[in-house]
Amino acid sequence: MRKISLSVIMIALLVVTLFSSSILTGVTVPAEAAKFDTGDTAWMIVATALVLIMTPGLGFFYGGMVGKKNVISTMLQSFMAMLVVTVLWLVIGFSLSFGTDFGGVIGDPTEFFMFQNVGVTTAWGTIPFMLFALFQAKFAVITPALITGAFAERVRFWAYLLFMVLFILFIYTPLCHMTWHSEGIFFKMGVLDFAGGTVVHMSAGWAALAGAIFLGKRKVQKVNPARITYVLLGTALLWFGWFGFNAGSSLGSNALAVQALGTTTVAAAAAGMAWVFMDKILGHKLSAMGACIGTVVGLVAITPAAGFVSLPHAVFIGLFSSIVSNYMVSKFPKGKIDDALDVFACHGVGGMVGMLLTGVFASKEANPAITDQGLIFGESTLFISQLTALVITSVFAFVGSYILFFIVNKITPLRVSEEKEELGLDISQHGEFL
Repeated sequence: MRKISLSVIMIALLVVTLFSSSILTGVTVPAEAAKFDTGDTAWMIVATALVLIMTPGLGFFYGGMVGKKNVISTMLQSFMAMLVVTVLWLVIGFSLSFGTDFGGVIGDPTEFFMFQNVGVTTAWGTIPFMLFALFQAKFAVITPALITGAFAERVRFWAYLLFMVLFILFIYTPLCHMTWHSEGIFFKMGVLDFAGGTVVHMSAGWAALAGAIFLGKRKVQKVNPARITYVLLGTALLWFGWFGFNAGSSLGSNALAVQALGTTTVAAAAAGMAWVFMDKILGHKLSAMGACIGTVVGLVAITPAAGFVSLPHAVFIGLFSSIVSNYMVSKFPKGKIDDALDVFACHGVGGMVGMLLTGVFASKEANPAITDQGLIFGESTLFISQLTALVITSVFAFVGSYILFFIVNKITPLRVSEEKEELGLDISQHGEFL
């Protein structure tokens, strides 16, 4: 009964919001179109599509890792993020992230409500404003999907949907505003986050840790991955889409996009290689799973640095992050905290390593637009700013997410019963199976 009432409430809120917005917005007369760069616009349309494909790629990546009884549920969690967050971003998410600044922390929720004043005839740099807003939507979509790997195989689906909405509103949008809005606290501090090390990966990693702690351990933690081939396919889609994620963050078809594409390529390759070599040193077999996880860790770590570092430094970032995350996975207290798919050790730690190494290796040679260079060039200001942002983000994302899990659990239980967990979420939550 509670599940039905929650779904009815969510649908009713959506209908009321859409109906009221149609009354408020009225008819907008298009202004005279700005002159856009057609090459930049074409590239950003492609980049937006590339970032979107990362989310179903993540679904395959996670879906192949869980037990056979939970593949559909795990993949559907990613797919539903595309649906729910896209609408939420249209309604209020973009406005909270990029609306007129309130205190360096959040944007005006009414300025771009339902994409008011977000047109195809107004410009954001050299591209249509709406294209920028849609590009940013894809970042918001994948962030809560990343979290799902931590509480896989035991979360109630409707509770997850409610958490996802609250996470976007109260965790993601403030971090996005602080980092990427010109009046945001982190932005004004000089923090560099090219494509989402703080906004996406650290926030997801810390939220994942909070979720794993709050939900507790699975009844059975040792499960055989359902489909290693899904993991390989998911990794390929993620790497492919990540070029839009990182190179697209240049917001144009330019030399910076090429630089970001290059650093993304070599960091991912170096990290995947380092992971399997590390496994060999530790006495494990060279596995497809290890190669895939290492590659994704490299993609995570290079994300904040992609447009600020050279290719040799990107190789180091990939290698170093892979070794650190591999060590974290092996030493993580799995008996006490059940982060099912090692989201914190890979995305959280990878994001933090990438943020700090941006403060070490960022250079004006790679990106002349930056003000402060990294530690390796004899400057410390940037590194201190990166470290400060890392600490603030970590505390905010972990504590805030834990509070949100607590609130959601008061509204509707977060965890399935032992009987439904034993049966598997595919059947118990969706009535479907492989």
